[in-house]
Amino acid sequence: MVITGLGIISPVGNTVSEAWTSLIEGKSGAGPITLFDRSHYPTQFAAEVKGFDPLKYLSPKEAKHSDRFVKFAVAASKQAVSDAKLDISQEDPYRVGVWIGTGMGGLQTIEEGYEDVERKGPAKVRPFFIPMIICNMAPGQVSISLGVKGPNCCVVSACASSAHAIGDAREIIQRGAADVMVAGGSECAITRLGVAGFCALKALSTRNDSPETASRPFDRTRDGFLIAEGSAMLVLEELTHAKRRGAAIYAELIGYGMSGDAYHVTAPDPEGAGAAASMKFALEDAQLKPGDISYINAHGTSTQLNDKIETKAIKSVFGEMARKIPVSSTKSVTGHLLGAAGAIELAACSLAIRDEIIPPTINYQNPDPECDLDYVPNQARKAKIRVALSNSLGFGGHNVTLIIRKFEG
Repeated sequence: MVITGLGIISPVGNTVSEAWTSLIEGKSGAGPITLFDRSHYPTQFAAEVKGFDPLKYLSPKEAKHSDRFVKFAVAASKQAVSDAKLDISQEDPYRVGVWIGTGMGGLQTIEEGYEDVERKGPAKVRPFFIPMIICNMAPGQVSISLGVKGPNCCVVSACASSAHAIGDAREIIQRGAADVMVAGGSECAITRLGVAGFCALKALSTRNDSPETASRPFDRTRDGFLIAEGSAMLVLEELTHAKRRGAAIYAELIGYGMSGDAYHVTAPDPEGAGAAASMKFALEDAQLKPGDISYINAHGTSTQLNDKIETKAIKSVFGEMARKIPVSSTKSVTGHLLGAAGAIELAACSLAIRDEIIPPTINYQNPDPECDLDYVPNQARKAKIRVALSNSLGFGGHNVTLIIRKFEG
């Protein structure tokens, strides 16, 4: 199973090239919230997508009847297919599928619909309200836009959603149900209600005076995550199919592990047992030993609990090797894309393998005794990466690990 195309709409760039440059240079996507009046919020900043023009990817009518998270998904999917140089007209449409994860769905449209009911009455709710809010409209609209009719579904598992979607898409190809899958995630939760909810959970950083330094994974002074929005999509292909059409290959997707904490709706298992199990299952699936991993892209949210518990989980799986493996959190730059996080982070791993460079964990200034691994602090690092592992951990105790390997065939 190989990755042949990438597409990114993000707070640090609306193309793969722009986003990757920002990641390597450590340019944060954080800034004051502009999507609504932030003045009464404890957290007044976020990592918003900037300068996005949906009409580059959708017709005016399609854009009007699509929530922002769907627009992002369509844009990133079309980018990924273009990057893969995949000519859909030459494919059996029933052999090309779409599998997309999202955590929140059309939250912006839900808020607007509620206001319509309150101000104008139920008769004034827009006819497309329901199709705009449902999570599965991301893969549905992508399939319509691309003209593909293969396996099509949506995964909702909070911050693990897009990682689950990518792993599931791999298994669909493995069992012979498709030759190509467009897989990833999309999210748009920087809304009045979305931000208010995360503020109520005390999950967000409150560094209003310095948004760019707010996301500081593994740093002792971390105080919460940086909420972000965007989409990342990958084109996955069966190897023979990719070779037959002469596709360029970023990496092989060789491992998929998942588990559940069965512990708490928002807090991770304090021993990191679920995250550790996910990594072990992915290593087993990939038929690798812990010493085979060259780089770990951590979930690394910049919350007190996640970072120390993920560190503990990594040490439990990798033992003494844990201190020798570079670990970084690209959320320090992009913020936390929630349901789209796993996809943009696996895309970053693919580019890290291609360019032999590890993106840094920026804003790492104050070492935490409980977070004592090599977090690639503040500066990108040249390194030959043969195998990269990416973790995604979600509310509800959902854990996913994906492993990719440099393609050498």
